[in-house]
Amino acid sequence: MPMRITAVETIPVDRYLFVKVHTNAGITGLGESGTWGYLEASEKVVEKFGRYLVGQNPLRIEHHWQYLYRSSHFRGAAIMGALSAIDIALWDIAGKHFGVPVYQLLGGKCRDKARVYYHVFGRTTAELVHGCVEARERGFTAVGHLTPFLDEPYTVPYYKTHASKMGDAIDTVRQYREAVGDEVDLCIEIHRRLSPAEAIVLARGIEHYHPFFYEDPILPDNFDAMALVAQNIHIPIATGERLHTIYEFEMLLRRGAVQYVRPDVCMAGGITHSKKIAALAEAHHVGVVPHNPLSPVSTAACIQLAACIPNFALQEFPLGEDRPPKSEIVRTTVRLESGYLIIPDAPGIGVELAEDAAQRYPYRPREVATRLNVDGSVVDQ
Repeated sequence: MPMRITAVETIPVDRYLFVKVHTNAGITGLGESGTWGYLEASEKVVEKFGRYLVGQNPLRIEHHWQYLYRSSHFRGAAIMGALSAIDIALWDIAGKHFGVPVYQLLGGKCRDKARVYYHVFGRTTAELVHGCVEARERGFTAVGHLTPFLDEPYTVPYYKTHASKMGDAIDTVRQYREAVGDEVDLCIEIHRRLSPAEAIVLARGIEHYHPFFYEDPILPDNFDAMALVAQNIHIPIATGERLHTIYEFEMLLRRGAVQYVRPDVCMAGGITHSKKIAALAEAHHVGVVPHNPLSPVSTAACIQLAACIPNFALQEFPLGEDRPPKSEIVRTTVRLESGYLIIPDAPGIGVELAEDAAQRYPYRPREVATRLNVDGSVVDQ
């Protein structure tokens, strides 16, 4: 009897939304939606897509991707997160069906391990500097999520003059570099909080500290504005975590507005579409740094991509994969050694959801909250 999809199940756990696709062969596939701010909406889209998928052959991955993407004229994060989760789950099924890791179905390994950057957070410069030093001591050769503006609470109103905002940020990056020397690459995270003019000033001020990349200096909506920044600075821009399609990435690449693309495998169309984004980037001599702020399921999916593309540069590795709740959500995690994730050889994406994950860690929805300036207007952080 041909293999068929029998059910598409959504499993909200803690701050994550997982999708499990069941088949009549007893093989299940696991995926995750990256629309972390609107997982409730993404879950409804998965349910709707599931009504089409039940009864279908799970191995027709590209066809199902095209059918679901082109079945209506609507796009967006909730829809693409749902499609990404389903796509990852279908690749997981395919790998298990053929008894190989997903990357083997995509051309095989280009590398045996994937270099990662470690998350560093802090509400003071001292905390952030200490985090960089601690990461180096743990064997990491790159640190990221590294803001020069501090991770201050949303409840604290923001105000600085232009001079102090730029001067303090430049001096903070100086302290990062002096703390770790040239042994550690700095991935400077701006979180879309600058205007193009500010982004150019700051980039010129920190360029002699040689950041690995300058991430999301401005809002991602205007590709021409990002290109303007890129044309006026001398450090690489990394962006793309809020983008959904090959078409958006192509527009960025054609403008020379990005030197490291950051597709989120759980939101940019899953493994199917992220492989295409990587190919577009390869044609422009642009590296790939997969976005990954989610669970070990996302990490496992990212590593399948990192394994099989020639232009992989660095993998985001979020905090907490070695401790609860993340370590207890899945049965196993991808192995970390000396700042590298070891490419696994297990079939599929290589991880399974723990059977009691939803019971142990009930879903915690995110509330609508953002930071304000002292005048009451919205500030991006």
